[in-house]
Amino acid sequence: MLVLNRHPGNAVLFSGGIRVVILECSRRGVRIGIEAPADVGIMREEIANQIAEENARATNMQQARELLGREPAA
Repeated sequence: MLVLNRHPGNAVLFSGGIRVVILECSRRGVRIGIEAPADVGIMREEIANQIAEENARATNMQQARELLGREPAA
């Protein structure tokens, strides 16, 4: 992991035209702005984790239906 010290107004550039700008630093946290091409998906990690968990649950339910040949009991 790369760790950087940045100040408000400073930016970090990534390949692919992605730019992360430090907007504000306070005791509440750090506010960042992300500039990226429209075709680049940006998602908070906790949301991506929730989606992955829900997809895993849905896959498990589908596998149970296929094994039982019917709808499993709730």
